[in-house]
Amino acid sequence: MDMATNTASTATTGAGNGPHGPGDPTLTGLAFADSGFDGQFLRVLDTIPSGGADVGEAFITARRIPEGDRDAWNLEWNALGERILAEAEESLTAGHRVSAREGFLRAATYFRISGVFMYAPPLDPRFVTANARQRDAFRRAAELMDHPFQQVAIPYEGTELDGYLATPSGPGPFPTVILVGGYDGTMEETYVAGGVAALRRGYAVLMMDGPGQGAALVERDLHFRHDWEAVVTAQVDWLVARPEVDATRIAALGRSWGGHLAPRAATAEHRLAAVIADAPQYAPGANAALLLPEDHRDDLDTGEADDDLNAAVRAGMEQSPGLAFSVGRGMLTHGCATPVEYLRDLTQFTLVGIADRIDCPVLLTVGQNDPRVVDAQSFFDALTAPKTMIEFTNAEGAGEHDEAGAAVLFSQRAFDWLDTVIGR
Repeated sequence: MDMATNTASTATTGAGNGPHGPGDPTLTGLAFADSGFDGQFLRVLDTIPSGGADVGEAFITARRIPEGDRDAWNLEWNALGERILAEAEESLTAGHRVSAREGFLRAATYFRISGVFMYAPPLDPRFVTANARQRDAFRRAAELMDHPFQQVAIPYEGTELDGYLATPSGPGPFPTVILVGGYDGTMEETYVAGGVAALRRGYAVLMMDGPGQGAALVERDLHFRHDWEAVVTAQVDWLVARPEVDATRIAALGRSWGGHLAPRAATAEHRLAAVIADAPQYAPGANAALLLPEDHRDDLDTGEADDDLNAAVRAGMEQSPGLAFSVGRGMLTHGCATPVEYLRDLTQFTLVGIADRIDCPVLLTVGQNDPRVVDAQSFFDALTAPKTMIEFTNAEGAGEHDEAGAAVLFSQRAFDWLDTVIGR
């Protein structure tokens, strides 16, 4: 397939695995019956190939957590982070730099995941601590990296946002990947969720908490915006002035919610050479009303009966931990005081009518078992730029959200595609 031409259009399923279908086993029920807990646990395991976790300590920690107990979730993952951090400090004191770096990196994952179920206003002090501890542990690891690694500040709308620029060893300039994280991720997580794989292949990587993410949310009270090109354009402006960066080969890799934000940026930021949207979401705002009881869904657009709508959503949140997590997280990251305010803000997030403005090659990657990618085919059909879509299947052990549990396979396919379209 010729992915570099202006007419390229390819959709593929997972290769080399024979037939697959709804009867294939899935990578679920690993440690918890609760799908939210189990999904976050798999998210931890997914960082193992990049050094972000280890199998035994992660499983044993999970087995100490009672089903559905979010306080215990925070307590146990935080305790693991503290233990691994202390051991890393002992290794560093004794001069064992590699062991120390590996420990600090794992501790960062465990601290971060300890606060993941506390995304809701007002900020829980434990959530604030989790964010700070994961950042500090990560920076301890960064000081010991074998490749160049810098803490940087990116100008953004009259202020600056913190970030990291990591480059391979050796002379540049390097093709560069902007890592766009998701709803409840941090820039530190993007290092083990794409950054390491990119660096191994000779790419520089820029990691930054945008509005609604990580420190930009917790410490600066900045919230998600639908026009994400404002964020990526600031990043590209900064990158093109860097001698380490090949300004003609800057790509964006968005994962989870970043699978909507990165292509949204590409509708207006035309200096991007390629975009990868993992868990591509074409019109996620169109699903906002689905979080309401069916008999209230038509009321979201009217602006009427908001007290009744909010009461209905809050009643649902009391009955469903999953709904409580989704709405609470959305209220916090979007800066909304009520559930209905969040749902209305979410309706702005759509690529309908603007997807054809993307003019660089696009890769959409979807997990067979991921409910977030229900409109991926519509997104693919709306694109007029060179485009490829790859389905990762349950039969491959890669069918979950963001292909969690199949990080090596995802990196192989995504970066092989990127190597091709930007001429590596």
